[in-house]
Amino acid sequence: MKQDRNHDVDELVARAIHRGTTRRELIKAASGLGISAAALPFIMRSHGVLAQDSTPAAAITPGSTIVMPQGLRTDLSGASINAVLTTATDADNPWLDAANAKFKEATGITVNRIPGEQSATDRLAIYNQQLGAQSSDNDVYQIDVIWPGIMAPHATDLLPTLKDLAAQHFPAIVQNNTVDGHLVGMPWFTDAGLLYWRTDLFDKYGIEKGPETWAELETMAKTIQDGEVGANSDFVGFVWQGLAYEGLTCNALEWQYSNGGGSIIESDGTVSVNNAQTIAAFERAAKWVGGISPKDVTTYQEPETVNVFGPGNAAFARNWPYMWAITQDKSAGSPLIGKVDVSPLPKGDGADAKNADTLGGWQLMVSKYSKSQDAAIEYVKYLCSPEIEKSRAIERSLLPTIASIYDDPDVAAASSFMPRLKSVFQGGAVARPSTVSGELYNSVSTAYFQGVNQILTGAKSATDAVKKIESDLKDIMSQL
Repeated sequence: MKQDRNHDVDELVARAIHRGTTRRELIKAASGLGISAAALPFIMRSHGVLAQDSTPAAAITPGSTIVMPQGLRTDLSGASINAVLTTATDADNPWLDAANAKFKEATGITVNRIPGEQSATDRLAIYNQQLGAQSSDNDVYQIDVIWPGIMAPHATDLLPTLKDLAAQHFPAIVQNNTVDGHLVGMPWFTDAGLLYWRTDLFDKYGIEKGPETWAELETMAKTIQDGEVGANSDFVGFVWQGLAYEGLTCNALEWQYSNGGGSIIESDGTVSVNNAQTIAAFERAAKWVGGISPKDVTTYQEPETVNVFGPGNAAFARNWPYMWAITQDKSAGSPLIGKVDVSPLPKGDGADAKNADTLGGWQLMVSKYSKSQDAAIEYVKYLCSPEIEKSRAIERSLLPTIASIYDDPDVAAASSFMPRLKSVFQGGAVARPSTVSGELYNSVSTAYFQGVNQILTGAKSATDAVKKIESDLKDIMSQL
């Protein structure tokens, strides 16, 4: 179901890019996917379409904010490397091409940008095929935050060469990229699940600040929903991702960890799902369905969340940082400009309750089969440097993996919400158990999100579902 849905949305985006497709045809196609005409610009923006024309950063010449890092090697001039990074139509490509040109000017190293697949599933399959064959065709790969355990056998250890640079990045992300003491990938940009809310509705209903706990969110969401639904029958209190797919693993991990229930599988391999705190967290989320959240939230992915929150039909939403730009997009006609705030997700009420925002993002890996290892490592050092991450934060609003950049006034001027996210990555971000489970992570995640979805839909009680999840995860981990 997930792959079919992703394919359908990708097809819609492809049609939007094709100039022969009329707006009426796009609206009709979107309607067939359950995407309203009002939400269509937000969905397109979330996939990068028209981003170069619609974001505040579009007025900046791509790459003009780049300050070259000091100490780049110049003894590798003439080398050429292939780097699999963004997709062919990604809105970041003009900035990336400018960055590559500046890198060649400084080092003499030519970088050939190889388009990656839009679907993470397809991308991983191609990576596994190439690297499994020990192909030297590509030197640098952009890898998902949940892939280090899978990629480790094919990756060059970056720690000996880039130890000082790694020390500047968020420790939690570096640790996530470290497998058996080897730094599989250097953090490039990051993501975390965040809470969005309507500041105008807070003012209307006398709510002074964002919720610190899930219980407070429930109360606030119900108050606003009860007050708004009379004038807008589509209005709901809280939207999130409840379909049985990877996004639900992210949401459910946040509920579990924030309530003191553990992180699914601990670093020592212990399965930590069958406990009172986790059960309570899942039972609480199940009560949201048909209450402060729509009944069909159990079929939602990120686009559906944008589809509801973007046009102004929800008080709260859980989504990734990219949705901020969508809500503030003037050219897309967003009704939420100046009416949205962002914060870390709430805490639970268990004994070890804490903020928990699932870690996302991408890293850069150097293939161990590369014939130009030194040049590839130098390129990774360049793209993951403070100077280049700052430029990308300013021009493309992508979250840096280096703490000091969040304190930079230029970054704050470009994206006012960004400085407030520093604390998330310093203490509130929680990683999925991909490193500890390695190549078995997909099986781990599938068992987890399928079980949680059964709780949300009422197919199983939380007690019975977590017992089955625990049993399945133990069986999977026994294969290591």
